[in-house]
Amino acid sequence: MRLKIGLPKGSLQEATLHLFKQAGFHLTVTERSYFPTIDDEELEILLLRAQEISRYVEAGALDGGITGNDWIMENGSDVVKVADLSYSKQGFEPVRWVLAVPVDSKVMRPKDLEGKRLATELVNLTKAYLKSHRVNATVEFSWGATEAKVSTELVDAIVELTETGASLRANKLRIVDTICSSTTQLVAHKASWRDPWKRKKLESIATLLKGAIAARSKVGLKLNVSKKNLKGVLAILPAIKKPTVSPLSTGGWFAIETVLDEKVVRNIIPELKKAGGEGLIEYSLSKIIY
Repeated sequence: MRLKIGLPKGSLQEATLHLFKQAGFHLTVTERSYFPTIDDEELEILLLRAQEISRYVEAGALDGGITGNDWIMENGSDVVKVADLSYSKQGFEPVRWVLAVPVDSKVMRPKDLEGKRLATELVNLTKAYLKSHRVNATVEFSWGATEAKVSTELVDAIVELTETGASLRANKLRIVDTICSSTTQLVAHKASWRDPWKRKKLESIATLLKGAIAARSKVGLKLNVSKKNLKGVLAILPAIKKPTVSPLSTGGWFAIETVLDEKVVRNIIPELKKAGGEGLIEYSLSKIIY
């Protein structure tokens, strides 16, 4: 038996493949191929546009896939959300779809869009947003270069994806409102989720991927300390749980091992050294399974 999984092609592809590698899977993608090889005979991988994956999962053409919650809502897909895979460090960042206009536009609120023309890839959710504000406006699908369309007055406003808003500001656009927020999801077909073997496989993948995500902002730290300095060193160390303390073969000395937030390490290593820590080793983590 094999599990057929859809992974996003395009802007999310590199981050997805890197996450799978960190989780312990090795994928090989040849140029222009939509069928990566993976070192797991129980998995079959297809590369598809993130916009399409939830539709194919709902239809049963895929057992599962990774896509944005925005596209699940946009497509109205009836799928099982297995795991939220968002994280805010070089990968699946939480994103927003925002209503934007030129900086000098007279549009200050949704009501000002009455009778206007908007361009977006997120047509259905944009129409629902306008309806909720009782605004009659034309929404057209954008095949790309959406930001350029409003700056060249082809349309009056756009609904576009953003993380920080930097690209919009660079194009002299102003955010009026947020249409919706979105996170990256591992989803499953309902019948696949009911199948015991497929569900177990999907849950295993979710555990490994979430473990890899949890490790992104953490590092491991090892050090040795004498008995007289042990209390002072332990007082400095933050940890997920209490640090592991083991006696060394040399009497009166201990080995300490713990997991820390990466951003904390550069501040506490000098403190640990000053407090009597010796042989400090910082190392990266592949996965943390809680």
